[in-house]
Amino acid sequence: MEHIHIEQEGPVGILTIARRERFNSLDVATAQDFRRAGLQLARDRSVRAVILRGAGGVFCSGADLKYIRDGGDGEELAYLQPGARSEGQSYGRIFKQILEYIHSTISEIRRAPKPFIASVDGAAAAGGFGIAMCCDLVIASERAWFEWAYLKTGLTGAESSTFMLPRHLGLRKALEFVLLNPRLSADEALRWGLVNEVVPNEALEDETMKMAQKLAEAPSSAVAIAKELLNRAAGMERLDVHLDAEREELARIADGADFAEGIAAFFEKRAPRFESESESRSESEDEDA
Repeated sequence: MEHIHIEQEGPVGILTIARRERFNSLDVATAQDFRRAGLQLARDRSVRAVILRGAGGVFCSGADLKYIRDGGDGEELAYLQPGARSEGQSYGRIFKQILEYIHSTISEIRRAPKPFIASVDGAAAAGGFGIAMCCDLVIASERAWFEWAYLKTGLTGAESSTFMLPRHLGLRKALEFVLLNPRLSADEALRWGLVNEVVPNEALEDETMKMAQKLAEAPSSAVAIAKELLNRAAGMERLDVHLDAEREELARIADGADFAEGIAAFFEKRAPRFESESESRSESEDEDA
């Protein structure tokens, strides 16, 4: 696997996203490997705790917008959507292509009979934020930061973020985080309840391993049952249905004018100008006339 690395130190498995030149974002090949590695570590009985991290001082920035802007992978689109027309630009189809793999990994992490720890250094934004939030515990370096970020490009949220946020924060704070989109420092994320522990930058690797080893030494059957019971209490049995809804809604809105403007503004390094509903309706009426 080119950009996803797996290691094992005793009973601790380590999954590293290593695509630093693209801020550890996931194109379809990386998302496929992410799924393969996540399933392997979730189901390997010799692994009793898993660390999920990014390489090079970045956790993850979610789906690769450059890959999406450039049209994705036609062969993968045909595989996931046989019979679909290939002509024309469809950002939504390309997002679906990536989210199929990321979402199945998230589902596996939540069902796994072992704890997953997100070890966050640097940015955890958009899909990377969602991936961190789906883990059982989050430990962050002092330089880590967290941002929902989807609205910046006119998107609706995916990678479990709209499911996990109300459960981590409560509805009112979740709405604040999504609609106002603050960029939270590690200490702010700790105060909000999104992070379990913040450690000095240079200590992140060692402290994460200490946490993982402590979890790996716990009675595995009891850990598995406790996680399952807490998942039930939090309504995690609805996660798969919600992930499907996130994927479909994001794909739908990605084919609209706001995301076209948002992704253009992102790469042109300018503020986007999103159309209001009334502006869009007025233009449509002018065309009809």
